[in-house]
Amino acid sequence: MSLKPGKQTSVPKILIADDQADVLEALRLLFKREGIAVVTAGGPEEAVRILEGESPDAVLMDLNYARDTTSGAEGMDLLTQIQQLDDSLPLIVMTAWGSVELAVEAMRRGARDFVQKPWDNERLLATVRTQIELGGVLRRSRRLEAENAILRGEGRVSMIASSDAMKPVLEVIDRVAPSDANVLITGENGSGKGVVARALHEASSRAERPMITVNMGGLSESVFESELFGHVKGAFTDAKSDRVGRFELADGGTLFLDEIGNLTMNQQTRLLRVIETGEFEPVGSSRTRRADVRIISATNADLEKAVAENSFRQDLLFRLNTISIPLPSLRERPEDIPLLAAYFLSRLETRYGREVGGISPSALEVMAGHNWPGNVRELEHVMERAVLMSREGEIQPGDLGLGRSQSGARSIDELTMDEIEKLMLRKALGRHDGNANLAAKDLGLSRSAFYRRLEKHGL
Repeated sequence: MSLKPGKQTSVPKILIADDQADVLEALRLLFKREGIAVVTAGGPEEAVRILEGESPDAVLMDLNYARDTTSGAEGMDLLTQIQQLDDSLPLIVMTAWGSVELAVEAMRRGARDFVQKPWDNERLLATVRTQIELGGVLRRSRRLEAENAILRGEGRVSMIASSDAMKPVLEVIDRVAPSDANVLITGENGSGKGVVARALHEASSRAERPMITVNMGGLSESVFESELFGHVKGAFTDAKSDRVGRFELADGGTLFLDEIGNLTMNQQTRLLRVIETGEFEPVGSSRTRRADVRIISATNADLEKAVAENSFRQDLLFRLNTISIPLPSLRERPEDIPLLAAYFLSRLETRYGREVGGISPSALEVMAGHNWPGNVRELEHVMERAVLMSREGEIQPGDLGLGRSQSGARSIDELTMDEIEKLMLRKALGRHDGNANLAAKDLGLSRSAFYRRLEKHGL
């Protein structure tokens, strides 16, 4: 089931705060004719209560209220409270002709514009529409910035599969991807669950919106809610500014919850509530927000067994696995090994600026006989090592490092960072016949930095 709290609307909404009923009614009728929804508040306290539960596109507020009709102090306090709730919300102040200086002070404190009473309808409408548009641009910009920080470097997915074992997986992806059904992907570590998740997203109607990934196994109790639901400035000691949570970032798109089986019971309870209602509150805020999110989750754990052992909530499992996709291990799809190896080889040649002459038949034979406990992820690491270790010509069995019988070679995972750096330096020098200047340029290093590394490794 997708996280879909209700029909989305594009009708702009404005909150109007004024203690004069006739003013509120006149403005309500004016904006209604222009297709702008209106929520009204008769004073500061009511305005704050409304804002804690709703998210208008702008606020039009008077500066003077019944308790003090001239100083504007109540209006200034309200302005500050609203900014603390949402500093991206456009604030337009209204003031009588004799208190324009109050409006100027309000703008200094963060108001976006002001109108005088009695107002000119056309100017008021133009001001409100402009501020609604600018506020939307600001919020989209902040959201895009947060999305980019997460999505930077991600490209389109490549499903490399021709084996019989993968055909059911591909068929389910084709049938289920266009829907909003929640999907649970199961399989061993490294088997490609994240690739399947992205394939589902990219074949869905949500493909133009982001797919946000969260490693649930890496979230401690202390950061769980902040990471998923966001927080407001000052919510806790290190909350120096507002933060958008992953649910809000994924609004309209897909939220991929990896390693879902590692959640504590307390975390499961909090997650279930959001999936059921589509509503959440950022840490430190009482304002309820909503998100239209499709949930795709993945795990290598047996969740049915976990339910039987009372370590995973059955109602949460029901919500997550509307559709289940069991993913075979790499040893169950040996026909795909040459295809995947060739795909990784092409990518790695580009990454390291090397042209390797393919994979020798003997190397393919060694790969076919390997058990691949680390699955596709292990194959990628093996190909990375082979590209780094290979000499001119095809990749040979000894370049793969699959077992100590192969010239005592070690896999790339067993090398330290220093050993990898030393290896890269040697390879760069070898490609350029010992020319340090060209080798440094190839590695993106200055000549002095290159020589410091040569000295460090005794080369």
